[in-house]
Amino acid sequence: MSATATLVTPTDTKGRPQRKLAAGESAFDRTRRRSYRLFVAPALVVFTAVLVLPTLFSIYTSFTQWAGNGPMEFVGVDNYVRMFRNPIFISSLWNTFLIVVGVGIIVYAVAFALTLVLQNTFGRKAIRSIIFFPTLIPGIVISVLWGFLFNPDGLVNSFLKTLGIAEPPAWLGSQLIFPTIMLGLAWLSVGTYTVILLAAADRIPKEYYEVADLAGASAFQRFRYVTLPLMWDLVSVTAVLWCVGALKTFEFLLLFSSSAGTLPSTDIWNIAIYSYAQAFPTNGLAKFGAAAACGVVMLLLALALTILARRVMRSDDIEY
Repeated sequence: MSATATLVTPTDTKGRPQRKLAAGESAFDRTRRRSYRLFVAPALVVFTAVLVLPTLFSIYTSFTQWAGNGPMEFVGVDNYVRMFRNPIFISSLWNTFLIVVGVGIIVYAVAFALTLVLQNTFGRKAIRSIIFFPTLIPGIVISVLWGFLFNPDGLVNSFLKTLGIAEPPAWLGSQLIFPTIMLGLAWLSVGTYTVILLAAADRIPKEYYEVADLAGASAFQRFRYVTLPLMWDLVSVTAVLWCVGALKTFEFLLLFSSSAGTLPSTDIWNIAIYSYAQAFPTNGLAKFGAAAACGVVMLLLALALTILARRVMRSDDIEY
């Protein structure tokens, strides 16, 4: 008499066959993995809907000629060719570079200097709040006020006249208007980065500074050899944030020297203003294809600057 072996397949509570667990995987790990997918799925759907799909549509639009309504006409790379042959775009690209690099150097130089001065200053929390105050004011308001300050009859020129300067500089003239804007952008941003750097400096254990004091280090040496290396990772992150934010500078330039319904002088355009002018011209049809091409260039610049900043400012992790 022979016995017949019956293979029994494990089933779940609903009678469905259970999947075999991977090597080293427990039932809890499998449940956690499923829960992870469940919670990530809504965020992934929203991310795809509001970022990935619009980006892909913009890239496609950049290869077309489209006024916003009617059919799209595919034109290949004509939008990019015309854009790089346009002297206004080249000027806008140069102004964007000046904002990212020039204003960035000013912002970080002042922020590091204030961090060095305020790190052990009495009442630094109150001073920190005062420095951060301009960040709380909308950029539109700052832009308009900055224009009033440097107007030919504004507060700055009035003050200079009281000092005996009969003919103050023409701040809004073609030679000085963009440096004036750069100064305003730096003033608007210094508070934010100073507060971030001060917060990073406050996390450094006091023992490091005590050792530096025993070694006879000056205030600058303490900053150079203790503070800066220990907060370098945060500095590199803020550098990336600055590069991306500076590329998107828009309302300050738009409202600084223009009136309602008009665009500012092309002398102060950056890439963002150039893209806006293509999409919403003061006269003529909209050129959403050209505007999208400019947006793609901005995206590539942001990616390039992010990678460059991370590589240049890369350092070994320091635990403390």
